[in-house]
Amino acid sequence: MVFMIDKTSNQPLYQQIVAYFIDQIQSGRYGPGDRLPPERELAHSFAVNRSTVVKALDELKSLGWISRKQGSGSKVLEGRWGSRQAPLSYLRASLDSPYLQQDPFITEIQQLRQQPEVLDLYTGDLPPNLIPDFAFPAFTWEEIRKESQLLSPSGYRPLEETLLRHLSEAFDLNAKGQKLVITAGSTQGITLLMQVLLRAGDCIATEDPSFLFALPLFSTMNVQLIGIQQDLEGILPQALERTLKEKKIKFVYLNPSFQNPTGHTMSLGRRKAIISLCQRYQVPIIEDDVFGELALAETPPKLKALAPETVIYLGSLSKLLGSSIKIGWLLAPEALAEQFAQAKRRMSIDTTIFPQVLANIALQSSDYQRQQEQLVQEMIHRSAAFEKILLPFKDDWQWQPIKGGLYFWLHWRHAPLRRGDWQIFLRNGLLVAPAFLFSNETSAVRLNYTRLSANDLTQFTDHFQRITLQLKEQSNERNH
Repeated sequence: MVFMIDKTSNQPLYQQIVAYFIDQIQSGRYGPGDRLPPERELAHSFAVNRSTVVKALDELKSLGWISRKQGSGSKVLEGRWGSRQAPLSYLRASLDSPYLQQDPFITEIQQLRQQPEVLDLYTGDLPPNLIPDFAFPAFTWEEIRKESQLLSPSGYRPLEETLLRHLSEAFDLNAKGQKLVITAGSTQGITLLMQVLLRAGDCIATEDPSFLFALPLFSTMNVQLIGIQQDLEGILPQALERTLKEKKIKFVYLNPSFQNPTGHTMSLGRRKAIISLCQRYQVPIIEDDVFGELALAETPPKLKALAPETVIYLGSLSKLLGSSIKIGWLLAPEALAEQFAQAKRRMSIDTTIFPQVLANIALQSSDYQRQQEQLVQEMIHRSAAFEKILLPFKDDWQWQPIKGGLYFWLHWRHAPLRRGDWQIFLRNGLLVAPAFLFSNETSAVRLNYTRLSANDLTQFTDHFQRITLQLKEQSNERNH
């Protein structure tokens, strides 16, 4: 079989081969774990020198699409798609591609969500019936217009003041020398961080696994995400220091409380060690604390409280008030915060007035603390109920108790699962977030326990029992 490439094109032949295989992988022609043809066969099929094929395959490996091992050939990686990079030549030609950076597993989940019998433990939101309900006054258009006069590039000034007071009282965050920039949710905050702090080719260090690997933002900017191993106490200082020595890291992005996806909470000793390390190498830390309002137990001080000049604090109300109220913020040293505000203005990024007014009313409500505490108590109850129904599965799945947030992280105790094994969950109507969305790991899963009401627990147990049995049967068949 001969594959057509254009030898009259200005685009180098190896880049055309790279683009060909990216298209083939994204369209499903080559799936996770599939082997590519041998180098000599590819050279014949493309009618090019073998050295051209080797260069293309090495490029695909460096971009995170395949693995290459002497004697074993080239194989499509089974792990995270979000960390795969696309060469600029491919991005320019392919921005309209429906496959670009959308993992097929997520596409399938989006389709299955419409079916009434499925249990959706994939989503990153509270169920609607747990979201606090606040009474809001009626507004006239004239009143909203007047409030909009209080908007600045950094946000709605009354909300800025309310948030700063709330962060001080709830998390002991001192606003001295700091400035708040309000964003339309945490994703807009991440976008601002990228625009101000990063350039094409830069490197970010983050936990492995991390939800950042599931975001397409970084690959489209040609920014490299470097995953650092973590344990139950958080990211490993020795592993981080090796990376800081070897790479020019622009910032370290951490989710130290109720980490997404593992649910781990970084210990105080580990927090201090990581801060000391980043200060020594003069690398800023981004502290993602979007689950800060959802603590189920006492947690160590925020990184921002321990080192206000080293840490940029990213927060959000969207996890508490629902994703329709897209309110987030960056708390940073004043000079840097001003750069974020100006970037919002340059990029014409608006954080509209209405959700900011609503968020301000909710935070100032005399009922806010009661409703937040009521929510936490229900989450504690659901967390305990979820752990209880997991106990019969302890020989097959391993997990750790959590101190807050939305997720449990379950690890399969038997022979490693393959990416394709996770279709068993979808076939049984259980929507989950497998580890390969966040890591090159393929044998763990993130579950949003808050989505399970008391009435759902029996259904979940039935599904999970059936799935566990099918995974064991499939693993036994593969090993024999």
